[in-house]
Amino acid sequence: MLMRLLRRYLAPYRGLLAVVALLQLGSTFAALWLPALNADIIDNGVARGDIEHIWDVSILMLLASIIQIACSCGAVWAGANVAMSLGRDVRADVLDAVMGFSAREVARFGAPSLITRNTNDVQQVQQLVVMGAIMLVSAPIMMVGGVVMALREDVGLSWLVAVAVPVLLAAVLLIIRRMVPLFRQQQTRIDAVNRVMREQITGLRVVRAFTREDAERQRFGVANEELTDTTLAVGRLMALMFPIVMAVMNLSTVAVIWFGGLRVDAGEMQIGSLFAYLTYLIQILMSVMMATMVSTMIPRAAVSADRIGEVLAERTSVVAPKSPVPLRDLRGEVEFVDVSFTYPGAEAPVLDRISFSARRGTTTAVVGSTGSGKTTLVKLLPRLFDATGGSVRLDGVDVRDIDPEQLWSRVGLVPQKPYLFSGTVASNLRFGRPDATDEELWAALEVAQADDFVSAYADGLEHPISQGGTNVSGGQRQRLCIARALVARPELYLFDDSFSALDVATDARLRAALAPWVADATVIVVAQRVSTIATADQILVLDGGRLVGVGTHDELLDTCRTYQEIVSSQLRVSDAEIESPATTGEVTP
Repeated sequence: MLMRLLRRYLAPYRGLLAVVALLQLGSTFAALWLPALNADIIDNGVARGDIEHIWDVSILMLLASIIQIACSCGAVWAGANVAMSLGRDVRADVLDAVMGFSAREVARFGAPSLITRNTNDVQQVQQLVVMGAIMLVSAPIMMVGGVVMALREDVGLSWLVAVAVPVLLAAVLLIIRRMVPLFRQQQTRIDAVNRVMREQITGLRVVRAFTREDAERQRFGVANEELTDTTLAVGRLMALMFPIVMAVMNLSTVAVIWFGGLRVDAGEMQIGSLFAYLTYLIQILMSVMMATMVSTMIPRAAVSADRIGEVLAERTSVVAPKSPVPLRDLRGEVEFVDVSFTYPGAEAPVLDRISFSARRGTTTAVVGSTGSGKTTLVKLLPRLFDATGGSVRLDGVDVRDIDPEQLWSRVGLVPQKPYLFSGTVASNLRFGRPDATDEELWAALEVAQADDFVSAYADGLEHPISQGGTNVSGGQRQRLCIARALVARPELYLFDDSFSALDVATDARLRAALAPWVADATVIVVAQRVSTIATADQILVLDGGRLVGVGTHDELLDTCRTYQEIVSSQLRVSDAEIESPATTGEVTP
């Protein structure tokens, strides 16, 4: 997967990669030229006392050094540019892939893992590219060139290269082989630390409310300790590698000086050639060491590339149609025809053969006990999930045959958990309609009963909102989310338990102000409070994923026992005016 990822994302930067290779080639040739020049100075300048020759060769050495420095700096710049561009492109594509996921795929990966894959994992691949451009390109050139230049100086010591390089490679490969499973385990444990920390930060108030600080510290400590142990194991192997490399290099140096000295004493080798050979051997082993350093990054980058590839290869269960049916004059007619939905791996469906219709200018309320499938039903219409049975239709067209972008633009969803983005009140309200005027924003805030606290801010619409809206109360956050949906002016409104954080008086005022605003739209409301849905044109009663009642408030009081129980659990019997129905069984439409 690593090679496929690199081929795909490095393809647009072939030109820069060619520049890197040329610059590294120039830098390496200059580095290989220097020992030969040094040997020339010693043998033909110092030994003969030829000062002029020393100056001439010294100028060449200075020129070679300048070329090496210039080429090295250029190669580092070009390599870093390629690596940063690759990281940018991969992160953008991972985000695009995640943005196309349905709730099912997001749940399968998990938010902490997706964040790690788009940050830490991309960084591992990016570091491999930049280090590869700086070291891995020059290492084989240096190794081959060093061998050629060393043999040019003296063939009699070549057996030292033949021994030192294989010994070094064998030791390094054995260590890398043990690193691969540790790197995979390390990335998984980074996910675990991110997950635990994310849960604790998000649920901080719950942790404190139940005095679970010590337990949560212990839970984080376990995840943290596991990551630490794995990282230490990797560190120990890496720490073992460099002493081995240095030991091989130092022993090789001693061997060259020992056996080379014997050859110099026998008149078979000049002293300058001995120093040049020693330098070339060090360059060869250094190139092996540089390749080794990059090689230690390959296993971790390969693991990260596999994880990135999983996200990029994942296909959303909500697939855009090849030939979408266009929505022109939307009438806002919603139909559920024998709709069923089962979560992956679940034994029983959450929704079982649900059928109903909703018309423009009407309000349809959905009520039921916890876990009855209310939220799942609402999510099927904007295709956050796709029905596993039956069909959800908008104006007679299956929503799976409509372009998702066009469908979403017609739907104003206020989720069960209100969420605001970091920015300002105005930027959040304009989320679905960027060209909305300030007057339209204030009108929506007035309907949502949020104009009072927004106008109390000194900066009004420009008041800053923190990530998730944590600097406003739950009720204020909910009202701002309702106002955000109202600003978009969609043809279809979905309120998923969006009034639960409001007091009864605010709820009543909001519903009264909302009625004329949504008079020409189709409204579907999920609610727990009976007073919120009592005036709806039709009420759907869900129980265990099945539709057990459809009708108005008064009709359901007479015909649906489940609805009677919901009402009686919220109101006193005398206030609810519940009469015993003629039949005790539930009426299923």
